[in-house]
Amino acid sequence: MANKISIIKGNCLELMKTLDDESIDLIVTDPPYNLSKDYGNGTDSLTKDEYLDFSYNWLKEAKRLLKPTGTLYVFMGVRYISYIYSILDCDLSLVFNSWITWAYTQGIGKTKGFSPRHDDILMFTKSDEFTFNLDDIRIPQKYYRSVNNMRGANPGNVWEFSHIHYCQTSRQNHPTQKPEALFERMILASSNSGDMVLDPFCGSGTSMRVCQQTNRNGIGMEINPDYIKQINNRLALPFNGFDSIDERMTRIPNDLKDENIRKEYVNNHINWFLKNHPEAKNKFLQSVAEKYSPTLITKHILDN
Repeated sequence: MANKISIIKGNCLELMKTLDDESIDLIVTDPPYNLSKDYGNGTDSLTKDEYLDFSYNWLKEAKRLLKPTGTLYVFMGVRYISYIYSILDCDLSLVFNSWITWAYTQGIGKTKGFSPRHDDILMFTKSDEFTFNLDDIRIPQKYYRSVNNMRGANPGNVWEFSHIHYCQTSRQNHPTQKPEALFERMILASSNSGDMVLDPFCGSGTSMRVCQQTNRNGIGMEINPDYIKQINNRLALPFNGFDSIDERMTRIPNDLKDENIRKEYVNNHINWFLKNHPEAKNKFLQSVAEKYSPTLITKHILDN
Protein backbone atom coordinates (compact mmCIF):
# COMPACT_ATOMS: atom_id res chain seq x y z
CA MET A 1 0.00 0.00 0.00
CA ALA A 2 1.42 3.39 -0.97
CA ASN A 3 2.26 5.88 1.74
CA LYS A 4 0.08 8.96 2.15
CA ILE A 5 1.41 12.49 2.51
CA SER A 6 -1.05 15.22 3.54
CA ILE A 7 -0.13 18.91 3.46
CA ILE A 8 -2.60 21.01 5.49
CA LYS A 9 -2.86 24.80 5.49
CA GLY A 10 -3.37 26.58 8.79
CA ASN A 11 -2.04 27.47 12.21
CA CYS A 12 -0.50 24.37 13.77
CA LEU A 13 -1.99 25.12 17.20
CA GLU A 14 -5.47 24.85 15.71
CA LEU A 15 -4.68 21.98 13.35
CA MET A 16 -2.98 19.81 15.96
CA LYS A 17 -6.12 19.95 18.13
CA THR A 18 -8.07 18.21 15.35
CA LEU A 19 -5.88 15.08 15.53
CA ASP A 20 -6.61 12.13 17.80
CA ASP A 21 -4.72 11.41 21.02
CA GLU A 22 -1.68 9.15 20.59
CA SER A 23 -2.10 8.94 16.81
CA ILE A 24 1.45 9.97 15.78
CA ASP A 25 4.57 7.80 15.80
CA LEU A 26 7.10 10.57 15.26
CA ILE A 27 7.14 14.37 15.33
CA VAL A 28 10.11 15.99 13.65
CA THR A 29 10.05 19.71 13.05
CA ASP A 30 11.97 22.93 12.59
CA PRO A 31 9.88 25.66 14.25
CA PRO A 32 10.61 29.38 13.99
CA TYR A 33 13.52 30.41 16.24
CA ASN A 34 12.01 33.88 16.92
CA LEU A 35 14.91 35.62 15.18
CA SER A 36 12.76 37.85 12.92
CA LYS A 37 13.20 35.69 9.82
CA ASP A 38 10.76 36.51 7.04
CA TYR A 39 8.37 33.56 6.70
CA GLY A 40 5.69 35.78 5.20
CA ASN A 41 3.42 35.64 8.25
CA GLY A 42 5.08 37.48 11.15
CA THR A 43 5.40 34.33 13.28
CA ASP A 44 9.12 34.86 13.95
CA SER A 45 8.91 38.27 15.63
CA LEU A 46 7.18 37.66 18.96
CA THR A 47 8.09 39.00 22.38
CA LYS A 48 9.99 36.55 24.56
CA ASP A 49 6.92 35.77 26.67
CA GLU A 50 4.73 35.36 23.59
CA TYR A 51 7.23 33.00 22.01
CA LEU A 52 7.60 30.84 25.11
CA ASP A 53 3.83 30.66 25.54
CA PHE A 54 3.46 29.69 21.89
CA SER A 55 6.19 27.05 22.27
CA TYR A 56 4.62 25.54 25.38
CA ASN A 57 1.22 25.29 23.72
CA TRP A 58 2.34 23.49 20.57
CA LEU A 59 4.70 21.22 22.51
CA LYS A 60 1.86 20.31 24.88
CA GLU A 61 -0.19 19.28 21.85
CA ALA A 62 2.80 17.33 20.52
CA LYS A 63 2.93 15.30 23.73
CA ARG A 64 -0.78 14.52 23.50
CA LEU A 65 -0.47 13.35 19.92
CA LEU A 66 2.54 11.08 20.38
CA LYS A 67 2.00 7.36 20.83
CA PRO A 68 3.54 5.85 23.99
CA THR A 69 6.48 4.64 21.84
CA GLY A 70 6.74 7.96 20.00
CA THR A 71 9.63 10.41 19.64
CA LEU A 72 9.90 14.17 19.20
CA TYR A 73 12.78 15.97 17.47
CA VAL A 74 12.86 19.78 17.67
CA PHE A 75 15.37 22.02 15.89
CA MET A 76 16.26 25.14 17.85
CA GLY A 77 18.77 27.97 17.89
CA VAL A 78 20.96 28.81 20.86
CA ARG A 79 18.87 31.75 22.11
CA TYR A 80 15.86 29.68 23.12
CA ILE A 81 17.04 26.08 23.28
CA SER A 82 17.46 26.05 27.06
CA TYR A 83 13.86 27.26 27.44
CA ILE A 84 12.57 24.59 25.02
CA TYR A 85 14.52 21.95 26.92
CA SER A 86 12.97 23.12 30.19
CA ILE A 87 9.46 23.00 28.75
CA LEU A 88 9.95 19.45 27.47
CA ASP A 89 11.73 18.16 30.57
CA CYS A 90 10.24 20.07 33.50
CA ASP A 91 6.82 21.25 32.32
CA LEU A 92 5.76 18.33 30.11
CA SER A 93 7.80 15.51 31.73
CA LEU A 94 8.89 13.98 28.45
CA VAL A 95 11.93 11.70 28.54
CA PHE A 96 15.20 13.28 27.43
CA ASN A 97 17.28 11.16 25.07
CA SER A 98 19.78 13.26 23.07
CA TRP A 99 21.02 16.78 22.45
CA ILE A 100 22.19 16.65 18.84
CA THR A 101 24.47 19.25 17.29
CA TRP A 102 24.24 19.86 13.56
CA ALA A 103 27.60 21.34 12.55
CA TYR A 104 28.08 23.12 9.23
CA THR A 105 30.90 25.03 7.55
CA GLN A 106 29.12 28.21 6.50
CA GLY A 107 27.01 30.61 8.49
CA ILE A 108 26.63 34.14 9.76
CA GLY A 109 29.88 36.06 9.93
CA LYS A 110 30.81 38.11 13.00
CA THR A 111 33.58 40.66 13.56
CA LYS A 112 33.09 40.71 17.34
CA GLY A 113 32.55 37.29 18.87
CA PHE A 114 32.62 33.83 17.32
CA SER A 115 30.58 33.10 14.21
CA PRO A 116 27.89 30.45 14.79
CA ARG A 117 28.47 27.19 12.95
CA HIS A 118 25.82 24.89 14.37
CA ASP A 119 22.16 24.38 15.17
CA ASP A 120 20.86 21.99 17.79
CA ILE A 121 18.17 19.32 17.79
CA LEU A 122 16.50 18.08 20.97
CA MET A 123 15.32 14.47 21.02
CA PHE A 124 12.71 13.53 23.61
CA THR A 125 10.52 10.43 23.84
CA LYS A 126 7.06 9.83 25.28
CA SER A 127 8.31 6.98 27.48
CA ASP A 128 11.32 4.75 28.07
CA GLU A 129 10.00 2.33 25.44
CA PHE A 130 10.49 3.92 22.02
CA THR A 131 11.38 3.08 18.44
CA PHE A 132 15.06 3.35 17.55
CA ASN A 133 16.38 1.59 14.44
CA LEU A 134 20.14 1.83 14.86
CA ASP A 135 20.92 -0.45 11.91
CA ASP A 136 19.14 1.99 9.57
CA ILE A 137 21.37 4.94 10.47
CA ARG A 138 24.79 3.42 11.11
CA ILE A 139 27.91 4.93 9.53
CA PRO A 140 30.83 2.93 8.10
CA GLN A 141 33.55 1.83 10.50
CA LYS A 142 36.96 3.53 10.23
CA TYR A 143 38.79 0.19 10.37
CA TYR A 144 38.01 -3.38 9.45
CA ARG A 145 38.26 -5.55 12.56
CA SER A 146 36.77 -9.00 13.04
CA VAL A 147 35.46 -7.85 16.43
CA ASN A 148 33.76 -4.79 14.93
CA ASN A 149 30.20 -4.74 13.71
CA MET A 150 30.93 -4.03 10.05
CA ARG A 151 27.29 -3.10 9.54
CA GLY A 152 28.51 0.19 10.94
CA ALA A 153 28.82 2.39 14.02
CA ASN A 154 26.44 4.70 15.85
CA PRO A 155 26.71 8.14 14.18
CA GLY A 156 26.91 9.92 17.53
CA ASN A 157 25.28 13.22 18.45
CA VAL A 158 27.41 15.58 16.35
CA TRP A 159 26.24 15.55 12.73
CA GLU A 160 28.03 17.28 9.87
CA PHE A 161 25.90 18.13 6.86
CA SER A 162 26.37 21.01 4.49
CA HIS A 163 23.74 23.73 4.18
CA ILE A 164 21.47 23.61 1.14
CA HIS A 165 23.15 26.12 -1.14
CA TYR A 166 21.23 28.44 -3.42
CA CYS A 167 22.71 26.79 -6.51
CA GLN A 168 21.29 23.33 -5.62
CA THR A 169 18.32 22.18 -7.67
CA SER A 170 16.44 21.15 -4.52
CA ARG A 171 16.68 24.65 -3.06
CA GLN A 172 13.25 26.15 -2.29
CA ASN A 173 12.30 29.78 -1.78
CA HIS A 174 12.50 29.44 2.00
CA PRO A 175 14.95 31.15 4.39
CA THR A 176 15.78 28.15 6.59
CA GLN A 177 15.60 25.04 4.42
CA LYS A 178 17.34 22.07 6.04
CA PRO A 179 19.25 19.22 4.30
CA GLU A 180 17.24 16.11 3.54
CA ALA A 181 19.86 13.84 5.12
CA LEU A 182 19.21 15.42 8.52
CA PHE A 183 15.58 14.38 8.34
CA GLU A 184 16.48 11.06 6.74
CA ARG A 185 18.51 10.09 9.81
CA MET A 186 15.82 11.08 12.31
CA ILE A 187 12.96 9.53 10.38
CA LEU A 188 14.75 6.24 9.70
CA ALA A 189 15.91 6.01 13.31
CA SER A 190 12.66 6.80 15.07
CA SER A 191 9.89 5.42 12.87
CA ASN A 192 9.13 2.32 10.86
CA SER A 193 7.81 1.81 7.36
CA GLY A 194 4.13 2.78 7.29
CA ASP A 195 4.31 4.87 10.48
CA MET A 196 2.74 8.32 10.78
CA VAL A 197 5.11 11.30 10.96
CA LEU A 198 3.96 14.82 11.81
CA ASP A 199 5.71 18.10 11.02
CA PRO A 200 3.74 21.06 12.49
CA PHE A 201 6.06 23.60 10.79
CA CYS A 202 6.50 22.07 7.35
CA GLY A 203 8.22 25.09 5.76
CA SER A 204 10.06 23.97 2.64
CA GLY A 205 8.69 20.41 2.88
CA THR A 206 11.92 18.56 3.60
CA SER A 207 10.37 16.27 6.22
CA MET A 208 7.53 15.25 3.92
CA ARG A 209 9.87 14.65 0.98
CA VAL A 210 11.88 12.26 3.15
CA CYS A 211 8.73 10.54 4.41
CA GLN A 212 7.57 10.12 0.83
CA GLN A 213 10.80 8.40 -0.18
CA THR A 214 11.19 6.19 2.93
CA ASN A 215 7.67 4.74 2.89
CA ARG A 216 6.32 6.72 5.83
CA ASN A 217 2.95 8.43 6.05
CA GLY A 218 3.17 12.13 6.75
CA ILE A 219 1.15 15.12 7.88
CA GLY A 220 2.73 18.48 7.15
CA MET A 221 1.20 21.66 8.57
CA GLU A 222 2.07 25.05 7.09
CA ILE A 223 0.48 28.47 7.51
CA ASN A 224 1.99 30.11 4.40
CA PRO A 225 0.07 29.18 1.18
CA ASP A 226 3.09 29.97 -1.00
CA TYR A 227 5.15 27.39 0.86
CA ILE A 228 2.37 24.84 0.47
CA LYS A 229 2.52 25.27 -3.31
CA GLN A 230 6.29 24.77 -3.20
CA ILE A 231 5.93 21.65 -1.05
CA ASN A 232 3.39 20.07 -3.39
CA ASN A 233 5.59 20.84 -6.39
CA ARG A 234 8.55 19.32 -4.59
CA LEU A 235 6.64 16.15 -3.77
CA ALA A 236 5.73 15.75 -7.45
CA LEU A 237 9.37 15.69 -8.58
CA PRO A 238 11.11 12.43 -9.56
CA PHE A 239 13.45 11.05 -6.91
CA ASN A 240 17.16 10.83 -7.76
CA GLY A 241 18.53 10.61 -4.23
CA PHE A 242 18.49 12.92 -1.24
CA ASP A 243 20.14 16.32 -1.61
CA SER A 244 22.81 15.83 1.07
CA ILE A 245 24.85 13.14 2.78
CA ASP A 246 27.01 12.58 5.84
CA GLU A 247 30.44 12.43 4.19
CA ARG A 248 31.40 9.52 6.45
CA MET A 249 29.01 7.38 4.41
CA THR A 250 31.48 7.30 1.52
CA ARG A 251 34.54 6.22 3.50
CA ILE A 252 36.00 2.76 2.98
CA PRO A 253 37.37 1.14 6.15
CA ASN A 254 41.13 0.78 6.51
CA ASP A 255 42.75 -2.67 6.79
CA LEU A 256 40.37 -4.46 4.43
CA LYS A 257 43.28 -6.59 3.22
CA ASP A 258 41.49 -9.84 2.42
CA GLU A 259 40.30 -9.59 -1.19
CA ASN A 260 37.25 -11.82 -0.74
CA ILE A 261 36.09 -9.97 2.37
CA ARG A 262 36.72 -6.65 0.65
CA LYS A 263 34.66 -7.60 -2.39
CA GLU A 264 31.73 -8.67 -0.22
CA TYR A 265 32.03 -5.54 1.89
CA VAL A 266 31.95 -3.16 -1.11
CA ASN A 267 28.60 -4.56 -2.24
CA ASN A 268 27.23 -4.48 1.31
CA HIS A 269 28.43 -0.91 1.82
CA ILE A 270 26.48 0.40 -1.16
CA ASN A 271 23.32 -1.34 0.03
CA TRP A 272 23.74 -0.38 3.68
CA PHE A 273 24.84 3.24 3.45
CA LEU A 274 24.18 4.63 -0.04
CA LYS A 275 20.72 3.26 -0.86
CA ASN A 276 19.17 6.74 -0.85
CA HIS A 277 22.29 8.45 -2.22
CA PRO A 278 23.09 7.06 -5.68
CA GLU A 279 25.12 10.17 -6.53
CA ALA A 280 27.64 9.18 -3.83
CA LYS A 281 28.25 5.69 -5.19
CA ASN A 282 30.98 6.73 -7.64
CA LYS A 283 32.78 8.73 -4.95
CA PHE A 284 32.78 5.69 -2.70
CA LEU A 285 34.01 3.40 -5.48
CA GLN A 286 36.77 5.87 -6.28
CA SER A 287 37.85 5.76 -2.63
CA VAL A 288 38.00 1.97 -2.83
CA ALA A 289 40.02 2.12 -6.04
CA GLU A 290 42.53 4.57 -4.61
CA LYS A 291 42.99 2.62 -1.40
CA TYR A 292 42.75 -0.97 -2.55
CA SER A 293 41.86 -2.27 -5.99
CA PRO A 294 41.08 -0.49 -9.26
CA THR A 295 40.31 -3.84 -10.91
CA LEU A 296 37.73 -4.70 -8.28
CA ILE A 297 35.91 -1.45 -8.94
CA THR A 298 35.98 -1.96 -12.70
CA LYS A 299 34.45 -5.40 -12.22
CA HIS A 300 31.82 -4.04 -9.86
CA ILE A 301 30.76 -1.39 -12.37
CA LEU A 302 30.60 -3.96 -15.18
CA ASP A 303 28.57 -6.38 -13.04
CA ASN A 304 26.08 -3.70 -12.00
